[in-house]
Amino acid sequence: MKKLFGVVLLTISFMASAQTNSELLKHYEAYYMQMKTQGDTHGIINAMTHLNVLSPSQARKDTLAYIYMSENQYMQALNTIGIKQNASDSDIAVEIKAVSLKAVKQGELAIGHFEELFKREQNPLVAYELAELYIQTKKLAEADKHIAFGLANSKPDMKKAYYETQTPYEVPLNAAFMYLNAISTYSKDKKVNIDAAVDILDAALKEAPNFNLINISKNELLRQKQALQQATQPKN
Repeated sequence: MKKLFGVVLLTISFMASAQTNSELLKHYEAYYMQMKTQGDTHGIINAMTHLNVLSPSQARKDTLAYIYMSENQYMQALNTIGIKQNASDSDIAVEIKAVSLKAVKQGELAIGHFEELFKREQNPLVAYELAELYIQTKKLAEADKHIAFGLANSKPDMKKAYYETQTPYEVPLNAAFMYLNAISTYSKDKKVNIDAAVDILDAALKEAPNFNLINISKNELLRQKQALQQATQPKN
């Protein structure tokens, strides 16, 4: 009799727990929808975290990580889904890992995820990210491969945003690849290739007169050229 009573109590306990869990899921699903309606990002993150604890799923993890990434909370995004490359990762998960690792200055790790994205879809915007990262990591042959792809496949309506000024601005993606081409050219020989790099920058500036980063880079290259000329002049 005591054993039967114990089994009944245990069954009731499980039923109560399941009911409570179901009620909590409904509550946080409704809370999540309300926070989305209000545009409350903190509330959305809170709701999605609770939903993932109550009923874990990869889709919920990906969604939560994507929200963190969108809010520039890159470490939180990476802590949510990890940094390892997994063949089973969704496109969103791969993008989150790539963008977030780049943002926290882990370029070498980011490259693998951007390459996976590029393998899934040969997108010029992804090629730009790869070319930039390969330049930063001094792998210029790989950078040039993606620059060539970008120059050949950029469409007139494709844009690249830059943020070095107080007001962000956009330029044609083709001009952005020309900028990277100039940087790669210069990096191959920083004494011999200054003029060639400047010529490429001038051509890019014709396509995008508002390209502030080109003016900064061009001025720096001309300053270096002048310094080299002065260093080679005979001293009296």
